Amino acid sequence: MKKDNLKYSLAVILFGTIGMFLRYIRLPSELVVLCRGVIGSLVIWAFVRIRGNRVDRSAIRKNLKWLVISGICLGLNWVFLFAAYLHTTVAIASLFNYLAPVIVVVIAPFLYREKLGWKKILCVVAAVIGVVLLSGVLSGTAAEVNWLGILFAFLAALSFVGIIFCNKKLDGINAYDKAIVQLAVSALTVLPYVIFNNWGTPLSLDLRSVLLTLMLGLLQTGFTYCLYFDTLGRLPVHSVAVLGYLEPVVSVLCSVFILQEGMDVLGWIGAVLIIGAAAVSELIS
Repeated sequence: MKKDNLKYSLAVILFGTIGMFLRYIRLPSELVVLCRGVIGSLVIWAFVRIRGNRVDRSAIRKNLKWLVISGICLGLNWVFLFAAYLHTTVAIASLFNYLAPVIVVVIAPFLYREKLGWKKILCVVAAVIGVVLLSGVLSGTAAEVNWLGILFAFLAALSFVGIIFCNKKLDGINAYDKAIVQLAVSALTVLPYVIFNNWGTPLSLDLRSVLLTLMLGLLQTGFTYCLYFDTLGRLPVHSVAVLGYLEPVVSVLCSVFILQEGMDVLGWIGAVLIIGAAAVSELIS
C-alpha cells in the first residue's frame, strides 16, 4: 500500500509540473496538445502490449459514444488550460481548472435529482470566495489580471466537468483501454484546429521546445497515466481523493517559487479555499 501511495503521488506531482514546463515551449499550445494526445496514447498502448494484454475492442465498442465525447472534452480541456497558462499565471489557471468538482456538485442535483446538502453548499460558497480572492478584485490588483486567461481556465474547468460526467457513464471497460481511446480522440479533436490555425504559417522549431514537447507526451502523459492507473484500483477512494490534490498544490508551488509568478496573501487564502472545497466536495459526493 505504501508503494502504491508513492507511485500515485509521483503521478499527480508530475501532472502538476505540466504548466511550468509549458512556459518554456515556444510552440502553439494546440500543437502541444496534439502531440501529447498522440504520444500518450501510443505509450499506453505499448505498455498494455508489453504486459501481454490486448485492447478489449468489444468493451470499447460498447462504450464508444461516451468515450468519444469524453475524449473531445479532454482535448478541449487541454486546449483551454494550455491557453490559460499562456495568458495568466500557472497558479491561477490550475486553480480555476480545479473548480470542476465544485461545478459538478452544483449541476448534479439537476441531472441526477440529488439533494444539495449543507456540506456541499458550504463547498460551493468556499470555492466562490476563493475565486474572488484569487482574482485580485479585493486586493486592488484586478486591473493586472488577464481576464482572458481566467476565461480560458474556466472553460477548461467546464470541459473537465464533461469528462467527469462522461466517465460516470462508462461501464465494463478497463482504465488503460479508456485512456488510449480518450487520448487518441483528444488528439483528433484538436487536429482540425491545428491545421486551420497554423496553415501557411512557418513553424519555428527549437531543440528545447521539441524535447520538452516529447517529454510531456512520454513522461507526463504516457508514463504518468500508466503509473496513475496501475495504482488507482488498489488505493482506497479517500486516498485517491486526498493525494489527487497534490497536483494543484504542486502547480501553485511551481508557479510561485520556480516561475516567480507572485501571489499575495489573499491569493494564498483563495488557493486554500478552492483546493479545500474541491477536495471536500469529492470526499462527500
